[in-house]
Amino acid sequence: MNESENISTIRAEAASRHELWLLGQPPLHKFLDFVDDQGVVEQISNAQLLVDQWRAANDYYEELAKNEAGIADMIECSGLDRRLQPLAEEVMADARYRRTFDTLPARIAMVELDRLVVCQNHVTYNFVEDLKSRLGPHPDPEALFRFCLPLDTPQTPVEIRKVGSQRYVFRCDSTDFRFHESVLLHPDQIVGHEAHGALAGVVGLMVGHSSNFLNAIHDDDSNRLLLNNGYHRACALRELGITHAPCLVQTVTRRDELDITAKPIVSENPGYYFNAPRPPVLKDFGNPRIRKMIPVKKVVRMIEISFEVDDHLIHA
Repeated sequence: MNESENISTIRAEAASRHELWLLGQPPLHKFLDFVDDQGVVEQISNAQLLVDQWRAANDYYEELAKNEAGIADMIECSGLDRRLQPLAEEVMADARYRRTFDTLPARIAMVELDRLVVCQNHVTYNFVEDLKSRLGPHPDPEALFRFCLPLDTPQTPVEIRKVGSQRYVFRCDSTDFRFHESVLLHPDQIVGHEAHGALAGVVGLMVGHSSNFLNAIHDDDSNRLLLNNGYHRACALRELGITHAPCLVQTVTRRDELDITAKPIVSENPGYYFNAPRPPVLKDFGNPRIRKMIPVKKVVRMIEISFEVDDHLIHA
């Protein structure tokens, strides 16, 4: 394929692939690096326009700091309807909840979406649209709960290849795809494998998806809620006109606790999100003066797993 044909192919793919960005959020270089890496040719070649648009949004945030000071402090967070309690108990009994949310106090509550503080400044809009079509415009309370706190298995296909005697590659369209952990398993835990001889133990390298719950961090000092996971679903809900949703809420009583639950961008600069008069909030994703659609190339998540085996004779 020659260069012009390659550019045409990229443009065709980008025509249906867009990333929704919140402009004006520092650092500027993160936005420009993303466009340079994943944007199409027209976007990459117009860096000055991108900087002008980012600067205008940054100035607008200065206005919001005056006109909407304290907006994140007034978020509504209430208990679940008792009819949803059995669903909440089902989630809390699941291993994904027990393994992920076992460190800090956690509860499931109904949370106002618009005033959630956000630290992630872009979402894949195609995925937002897909989630909207899956849920539909008028979900009943149970459907909404399961949309926000799903226990089903993700439907995104995963391609697995052995690319060497000790190397494997996993590919998936989902950005939620990730390496989990390494574990030591007992031979009784392995089913369907015909071993060369008696097994003493099995080392497992776990790859898959996260718990994928709509999850927020409640800062006890400021009383603000920061959206920690579930940005695509939260944006989909707002575009469907849904203002409140079930959310798993973890409470931090000291800023040091952010190190074990929040994203590094939050734990490294907590004052920006929990003390600034007007931090970025979820409703900004719907504001035409802040948001920008970026045509992007198709990307997939690839995880490569490799391992080494050393065999030694040592003195007992």
